Amino acid sequence: MNMAKEKKTKEVNTHPNRIGVKEAAGYTIAEAGNMFNLTYISGYLKLFMTDVLKIPAAAAGIMLIITRLWDCINDPIWGAMVAKRKPSKDGKFRPYLKWVAVPLGISTVLCFLPYNLVTSNTTILFIIALVTYTFYGMMYTGMNIPFGSLASVITDDPKGRTLLSTFRSIGSGVGGAVVSLLAPMLIYTVRLDGAGNPMTDPMTDQVIKDADGNKMFIFGLVMGILSIIFYLWGYKTTKERVPSAPEPKVDFKGTYIGLLKSRPFVTMALAGVLISGQLQFNSFNAYLYKNYFLNTGLGTIGTICNYLPMVIFVLFTPKLVEKFGKKELCGNLSVIAAGASVLVAVLANNQSFLNWIDPANGRFPAWIFMLSLLLIGFGYTFVSLTCWAVVMDVIDYQEYTTGIRNESAVYAVYTFSRKLGQTIADGLGLILLQWANYSGDMYGFVDGTSQKIMLICTVIPAVVYTGVWLLMKFGYPLDKKRLEPIYTFIRQKRAEEAELAKTAEAKGQ
Repeated sequence: MNMAKEKKTKEVNTHPNRIGVKEAAGYTIAEAGNMFNLTYISGYLKLFMTDVLKIPAAAAGIMLIITRLWDCINDPIWGAMVAKRKPSKDGKFRPYLKWVAVPLGISTVLCFLPYNLVTSNTTILFIIALVTYTFYGMMYTGMNIPFGSLASVITDDPKGRTLLSTFRSIGSGVGGAVVSLLAPMLIYTVRLDGAGNPMTDPMTDQVIKDADGNKMFIFGLVMGILSIIFYLWGYKTTKERVPSAPEPKVDFKGTYIGLLKSRPFVTMALAGVLISGQLQFNSFNAYLYKNYFLNTGLGTIGTICNYLPMVIFVLFTPKLVEKFGKKELCGNLSVIAAGASVLVAVLANNQSFLNWIDPANGRFPAWIFMLSLLLIGFGYTFVSLTCWAVVMDVIDYQEYTTGIRNESAVYAVYTFSRKLGQTIADGLGLILLQWANYSGDMYGFVDGTSQKIMLICTVIPAVVYTGVWLLMKFGYPLDKKRLEPIYTFIRQKRAEEAELAKTAEAKGQ
């Protein structure tokens, strides 16, 4: 009994493509750089457009929708380019970390240049924002597709993949937290009256702050430079162990047909729309903090509440996944996020409750909102920590069921689904801000508008988190038991391919 257990342990620990913490850390660092760009663009570009460039919210929403329409063409093009490229001595996907790092960093900086200092023409500013954000989107896709595909060729060891996904989530959390914690403290300026005195809200005496275009540009410049450094660091510290075809023959038609017929992929893509959409929609809390709670510093506290559960559980995730499974953890615990978001949506928009909890102002207390973010973060933790490992499982599943393996095509479609979620979140959110009568000149608590912002920022997350729970609990089919034969098949196939490659090399010599 013990000998059998020791033999099984030895087999698991001697996987030919196993990786260690050091290499996973390199992948983590690159993801942190990725999030410097993405979090700042996602979280504050809308605020820059509405409050600095003074582009109407609805127009900004239309601009974001237009850029996503271009992604319908851009993402498949990038997917095809990456898939058809022959591997070099550096690998097939890894070189993109070196090639695209600088253009992507520059594109981030261009999005936050204070163009309003040159012109106040709204049409011209709209066109500039459209062009710069489109350029950013193209460069981000050019990085994200190969970077995501890279994880599947660093290792095909299930434990190693969970380690990569966990560490990528750490990098995502650290990179996102750096922006989310620091930006609220650095990009705002106190609004002054005609006499040069700080302006305050008449109801609460809170000091009113505005987004500062120059400070936003400097912050974007720093994030762009850091992202370039971190991408190059990731390039230097990672290695492709799983061989790619020397002469890629990509069956895109068969791949896409197979994906559309795949329940795991369709479920994952739908979850990707919701997950990415909610991550993007969280950025609208900046308007909530500024115009409902009158405290931009809550952005820092809110970030801590969101990420604290991830920090607590990140080291335990690989062991928990090994014991319970990814689907099981995500499906069972995401109900906490769903329940907390629904409860806060009901309470925050019930005037009787508001009058009872805050008789003086009839407003939802900030501390309850922060507590809800903490509960949502706990329920959402394992969805966030394992989502990239789930993508790799789907890639393996496609190869297991169809015989076709195309990492970049799967990531291209998944990337598009995430961008679609971002588009829906941004477009819908900005249009709803217009519905709430918000303008870039608005400051402080404005009766009617501020309540509508609270409604927007609570009801939509309640719907989305409930959708994620339903998809992961009842829609996604790859539980721990169903993945075991897939892992075995992939490992045996890789061993056979490696043996054939050695034989062919020996004959060639």
